[in-house]
Amino acid sequence: MATSHLPCKRLDVLFVNADSSLQAYQGLAKTYSAIEPPTWALLLAQSCRAKNFGAAILDCDAEKLSLPESVSRIQDANPRLVVFVVYGQNPNSGTTGMIGASALAKEVKQQHPHFPICFVGSHTSALPTEVLQLPFVDIVLLNEGVYALHNLLQTDLCSGLQAVKGIGYKIIESDGKSRPILNEPQSVVPQDRMDVDMPGYAWDLLPYRSRPLDLYRAHFWHAEFDHEKRTPFAAIYTSLGCTFACDFCMINIVNRVDNSNGVDASHSRGMRFWSAKLITAELEKLAKLGVQTIRISDEMFFLNRKYYEPLLRDIIERDLRLRMWAYARVDTVRHEYVNLFRQAGINWLALGIEAGNQTVRQEVSKGSFQEVNIRAVCDKVRAEGMNIISNYIFGFPDDTLATMRETLNLALELNTEMANMYPCQALPGSPMHHLAKQQGWKLPDNYSGYAFLSYDSQPLPTKHVTAADVLRFRDDAWQQYFSSAAYLTLVETKFGQKERANVEAMAKVPLRRKLLGD
Repeated sequence: MATSHLPCKRLDVLFVNADSSLQAYQGLAKTYSAIEPPTWALLLAQSCRAKNFGAAILDCDAEKLSLPESVSRIQDANPRLVVFVVYGQNPNSGTTGMIGASALAKEVKQQHPHFPICFVGSHTSALPTEVLQLPFVDIVLLNEGVYALHNLLQTDLCSGLQAVKGIGYKIIESDGKSRPILNEPQSVVPQDRMDVDMPGYAWDLLPYRSRPLDLYRAHFWHAEFDHEKRTPFAAIYTSLGCTFACDFCMINIVNRVDNSNGVDASHSRGMRFWSAKLITAELEKLAKLGVQTIRISDEMFFLNRKYYEPLLRDIIERDLRLRMWAYARVDTVRHEYVNLFRQAGINWLALGIEAGNQTVRQEVSKGSFQEVNIRAVCDKVRAEGMNIISNYIFGFPDDTLATMRETLNLALELNTEMANMYPCQALPGSPMHHLAKQQGWKLPDNYSGYAFLSYDSQPLPTKHVTAADVLRFRDDAWQQYFSSAAYLTLVETKFGQKERANVEAMAKVPLRRKLLGD
C-alpha cells in the first residue's frame, strides 16, 4: 500500500499525473518501461508553494490507480483547482499522456462537475484551442504555465479570468454553447528568475511504498538490465529547452509566447538554466533520500560548458556517488570533457545519432548537424568507461528503404550498449506536424497513434515509403539489433549472463500493430 501526501484540508491546487502506460507501451508496460517521477508536476508544485499556495500531487501512474480509485482520491483531496500535468520527459509524451489524462478528466467532470479542471503540457501548448474544446476541460495554461498558474490561483477561478494572461477558458453563449477564449500570452520564467520562481522540486509530495521514490523505476538499460537496480529512481532537469529547431521535435513548444496560428516549436527555441548551486542541492537531497539512479532529462545537457562544467565539478566535490545518464547530440560531444562526465557519475550518454545518412540528417535538422566522425565519438565515450544509448529514427521525409538500411547498418556496426529506434511521427507542436497538416498527410486520429510503441502507432510516410513500411522496418530493425549475436555477447561481457537473459526475455515481448494488420 503506497503512502500518499494528499492533505485532508481543502488545498489550492492538486497536480495529477494520469496513467497512460498500458496503451503507450503495450506488454512492455508491466515490467520493462520506466516509471518516471512527474518532473513538471514537481516543479509547478514547488513554485506554487514558494508563493504560499497549498499544493499536492496525485501520481496515478506510480501508484497504478484505477479510474475509480483516482476519482476517489481527487474527491478526497477536494482542491480548488485540479491541474492535469501532461508532459513526460520524452518528446511524444505530452500527446501520449493525453490518453490517460483525458479518460480520467472526463470521469472526474462527470462525477464531480464542480471541480475546475485545467490542463498544462506540451500537447496543450501545441494545440490549446483543441484541448480547451474538450468538454471536460475548463482552463488551459498556454505554455509552461508558471506565472499564469500563480495568477490564476489568486482569483476565485470563476470571475476575472479575462485578466489572467497565459490562460484559455470558456464562456457560455446565450444559446448555451461554450466558446473558447485564449487570453494574451504570459512570459515564461526568464533566465535571471529560474532559481527564484521555479525553486526546485517538491520531492516530499510524491507517493511511496516504504521509502521515498521507491514507486519509480529506472529505464531497464540504465540499471544495466538488472531489475533489482531500478528503484528508487528520480529524474531532474538542469535546463529547459533546446537551441536547435529540428523538424521532428516539439520540445520548445512549452516556451510558446505567441497564440497565432502556425506557431511551432521552432519559433520559440532557446535554453534557460538553473544555477549549479540549486541543482547540486537537489541532487544532494535525492542522495540523502537514498536515490542513486538519476536521469538528467535535459534535451541538450552536453552543450554549454559554462553551465555543465561547474555543475559536474560541484557533484564531484560533494562526492554524491550517483549513477546518472544524460543526453548529447552526436555533434555536440566535447572529447576533453568526457572524463569529467564520468567522474561525476554519468555512466550512460544518450547520443542522438538519428540517421545513418548525412543528407537525410541534415534535411530534418535544418542543416544544424555538423559533419562528425560518429565512430570516433563513440570510441572516445566508451574509452572513458561510459556506456552509450544511441537514438535512431526511421522514416524521415527523405528516407528510402536504402537509407533506413544505412541507419540500421550503422547501429549494428556501432553496437552500443543500448539503442532506441523510433518511427518518425509528426508530433503536435513540431514543424513537421504543421507541414503534415498543410500537405494533407495522414495523421493519427487518436492520442495513442502518436505513441511509438502503441498498437495504434501511426508514423508518417516518407516521399518514397509508406507509413506501414516505415513501422514494419522499425520493428524488424529493433528485433534484428536486440537478437544479434554481437549485441548479446556485448551485454553478457559488460553486464553479466543474467542481464543477457533479461534482454533476451525483453525481446520476446510482442508488439501488436494495427497498421500492420495485427
